[in-house]
Amino acid sequence: MAKSESEKLEQRAKNVLLHQLSRSMKTRYQLSEVLKNREIPDEIAQAVLDRFTEAQLIDDAVFAGAYVRTRLDNGRSASAIRSELRRKGVSQELIELNLADIDAEREQQIANQLAQNRFARMSKLDDEVRKRRLLGFLQRRGFSQAIAYRAISNAASQG
Repeated sequence: MAKSESEKLEQRAKNVLLHQLSRSMKTRYQLSEVLKNREIPDEIAQAVLDRFTEAQLIDDAVFAGAYVRTRLDNGRSASAIRSELRRKGVSQELIELNLADIDAEREQQIANQLAQNRFARMSKLDDEVRKRRLLGFLQRRGFSQAIAYRAISNAASQG
């Protein structure tokens, strides 16, 4: 490969990364996949990714922390967040570090809040239909059956 061709590919890789990062935070793994899809040779991609990491433009630890906070605020369970982070290529160590503060009590609080909000909006439905739909909703958010049932029970007793 001619030097100028290599330089062009490197500049293209930088431009792709800058564009991706300007849209949203991403993990190193996600960005390497984008470069692979854009047919950037692996040796060039890894070198550019290394420079972006050194410059702290790519930081999986910062990404994981922000992602966990956002997903918790959006009513996701720790297990759902754990799977999402794994798919995004975050290391198991970073995942566990960022999820360490979320215990069963915290998850129950999140599920209770979601259930209360949803339960009130479904007041026109039959009780069994409401509970069944609420159970499905909470389980899609990653909550265990036990947490979901307690949340539904709490919502039903308050509503």
